[in-house]
Formats: sequence, structure tokens, C-alpha cells
Amino acid sequence: MAEERVASRYAKSLLELAEEKNVLEEVHRDMLLFSEVCSQNRDFVLMLRNPVVKHDKKKAVLEAIFKDKVDALTIANFDIITRKNREAILPAVAREFHNLYNIRKGIEVATVTTAVPLDKELREEIEKLVQKITSGKKVDLTEVIDEDIIGGFTLKIGDRQIDDSLKTKLKTLQLKFSQNQYIKEF
Repeated sequence: MAEERVASRYAKSLLELAEEKNVLEEVHRDMLLFSEVCSQNRDFVLMLRNPVVKHDKKKAVLEAIFKDKVDALTIANFDIITRKNREAILPAVAREFHNLYNIRKGIEVATVTTAVPLDKELREEIEKLVQKITSGKKVDLTEVIDEDIIGGFTLKIGDRQIDDSLKTKLKTLQLKFSQNQYIKEF
């Protein structure tokens, strides 16, 4: 919990500074790149969390990986966080920055789970549905394929969920059949 709070403060400061310097889009791309590196390379995240590895080594690794790929403000942010010995929170800062960016830009994050990949028409239809539900906000739609739902879809928008999957309908039907209305229970 404390890590998330600290990460949120760093992310908010970085967002405000990036807006002030008119490099918000670049820094957002940098944070997405950093999150992608973290998700693809577990050893990198473990190195950031490792107390045995010295902070100047961690800073050198960050600079070696990101120096020519990210904005100077992002490198400066990495430098500040490593000087304060808080490299372990960098992945959380990147995630929180993305969340704050979406809030600032009025982008709603939605996840649709289907049994098969969506075609272009269906994807556009679901995006329109999300826009209608969220009062016209822009949509960042993530697709998840789960063959267990058999057919239909589940749509998560923030803390709301629309479940129109065959799996759920079959479970509901099974529950109704298990409650036989014609046999009296004593």
C-alpha cells in the first residue's frame, strides 16, 4: 500500500512536469515502453528490487537500456528515483502514470473477453457500446481470448462488468434446473 502511494506521488509529479514542458505524449510513450520491458523481463524487475545491487549500478543499467530511447525528462525521473534509493517502485510509477494519463485525457479503459478474436466490425461496435456507457469518452479497448467462455463476451469497464457469455448462461440454466419446482421439499 505504501509503495502505491509513493508511486502515485512520483507519477503525479512527472505528469504535471511533462505537461508543463509540453512533452506529455513522449513521457507517456516512455512509461509504456518501461512497463513493456518490465512485463517481458522478470530479471530486470528483480534487479530493481534487489537490495544487494548498488544504486549506481541500477542507474547505469537504466541509462544503458533507455538513454537514447526515451525523453530527457524520463531519464531525469529515473535519476531522481535512483538517487533516493527507490528503484523498486519504478514499475508502479509507470503503471500509475498511465492511469493518470488516461484520466487526464478522458480515456476509459475497457477489457473485452471473447472465445475467438474480434473482427474489425465487432471491435468498432464494442467500442461504440463503451463510448455510450461512458458518456462519450475515448476508449482504450483490450482484447482477451478465453475459450472457456464458449461464446458471447464479457466486458469490463472500470468496476462495471457486462457478462453476456454462454458459460454464464449455461451456469444460470443449470442452477434453474437443479431447483426442481415440481417436487416438494420437506
